[in-house]
Amino acid sequence: MPGPLQPPRAAAGRGGGIRAGGGGDGDAVPRRGAGSGRSHRPGRPPGGAGHGARSRAGAGRRRRRARGGGGGMPGYDYKLLERPRRRVLCPLCGKPMREPVRVSTCGHRFCDTCLQEFLSEGVFKCPEDQLPLDYAKIYPDPELEAQVLSLAIRCIHSEEGCRWSGLIKHLQAHLGTCGFNVIPCPNRCSAKLSRRDLPDHVQHGCPKRRVKCEFCASDFTGEAFEGHQGTCPQESVYCENKCGARMMRRLLSQHALAECPKRTQPCTYCSKEFVFDTIQNHQYQCPRYPVPCPNQCGTPSIAREDVTTHLKESCNTAMLLCPFKEAGCKHRCPKLAMGRHLEESTKTHLGMVCALVSRQRQEILELRRDLEELSVSSEGTLIWKIADYARKLQEAKARSNYEFFSPPFYTHKYGYKLQVSAFLNGNGSGESSHLSVYIRVLPGEYDNLLEWPFSYRVTFSLLDQSDPSLSKPQHITETFHPDPNWKNFQKPAASRGSLDESTLGFGYPKFISHEDIKKRNYVRDNAIFIKASVEIPQKILA
Repeated sequence: MPGPLQPPRAAAGRGGGIRAGGGGDGDAVPRRGAGSGRSHRPGRPPGGAGHGARSRAGAGRRRRRARGGGGGMPGYDYKLLERPRRRVLCPLCGKPMREPVRVSTCGHRFCDTCLQEFLSEGVFKCPEDQLPLDYAKIYPDPELEAQVLSLAIRCIHSEEGCRWSGLIKHLQAHLGTCGFNVIPCPNRCSAKLSRRDLPDHVQHGCPKRRVKCEFCASDFTGEAFEGHQGTCPQESVYCENKCGARMMRRLLSQHALAECPKRTQPCTYCSKEFVFDTIQNHQYQCPRYPVPCPNQCGTPSIAREDVTTHLKESCNTAMLLCPFKEAGCKHRCPKLAMGRHLEESTKTHLGMVCALVSRQRQEILELRRDLEELSVSSEGTLIWKIADYARKLQEAKARSNYEFFSPPFYTHKYGYKLQVSAFLNGNGSGESSHLSVYIRVLPGEYDNLLEWPFSYRVTFSLLDQSDPSLSKPQHITETFHPDPNWKNFQKPAASRGSLDESTLGFGYPKFISHEDIKKRNYVRDNAIFIKASVEIPQKILA
């Protein structure tokens, strides 16, 4: 049986948390002597939970900070090499006890911090057995603490690669040399990094390191040196124009401006930029380089590109062709003499111009005929629009037998040339009451290749212009076979008079009456459409 608890003596040289004494295993009484026991200060009432408790807690935190154990922390959360015995584990945090204390009345042990936090809630009972708890009955347990500090652990940086293992009490000493432990930069640059990365940081990366420029020997912080690099006036660099010269940076601008053979320089005459060592060759080709007149007319220097214009327009000694060269005059003389030639040759030039006009008139007529032939349809169908119908009908009524003619068209390629004519006020038996339509054969380019008389069926249609989506169009259509005895269907002569019977057309004097033409949309937008088509057998087309 253990003996009775003895009043503890104040510990010499050590502070305490909530501890008022010390104890070992089981129910052993606190040890006496300097440095081994801890107690509340003399004169403090046992069980006080006021100022005394706060003072002891503060002392405990100061002691933990001094030991490097992370003040105010629960049990040790390290990777143990062996499974610890249950007696070293704190019942409150489940970890090996950090600075263990023992409740002498019941013998239960806890982390100093864990028990402080438990009691700070105002419940003064043992967390294990719920018996009343008195601060005066709580003592440090240095023996148990020694056992805990003797537990074997791995380094807290083991996952980062540190292979150290040892006792908890040696951890702080190891962290003082551990290459993976994070420490602040000694230059106070605010960086925190692992000890093994520190040398490289201090030498190369720290913005507050001291660096001396190898060129100008000036001293800089690392941050200022980064801005100095590439701008040091004493640094030896190559010319940016790649001329091969190398010099200190401070001399580079003067070299590039006045000495470098690869510097660019504007041409004095055309202002274009050239490399200095090629500008001399450029002057032999520069369009604005001044040159003398090749005819030596006395004009001061002329830009090379303006010489041709000068010789043609300004040079008095230049040889010129007569302005009437297009009319046929081949005279050539200096510009000064051209005025006299024009004066003396007025009649000759007038005759040449008249002959030229005559030739051009003939060419225009031939081109017009060729154009008309090209514009003539060669598909055997003509759709003839007679615009301004009302006015033309009144004109036909005012002039008896007034005939309108369509553009000519061919029955097929290399075929017969035909033309449709219309009497808007009628002709013959349809005069004054009907629209009359006729067809006639015109002299064509290919008549000598065709069979005569013309004998292919002809169809006339007056087209209904009604909207097909509203009503079905009702065209007026008539078809006939040519009469082989009709003179106009014979091979046309090369020239025939307008009164020749062979020029008269063949068709319908009463094609449609003036009354019927008003019944539908045969006249729309003051225009009518007459369609004429010729049926040509395929063998003819082939």
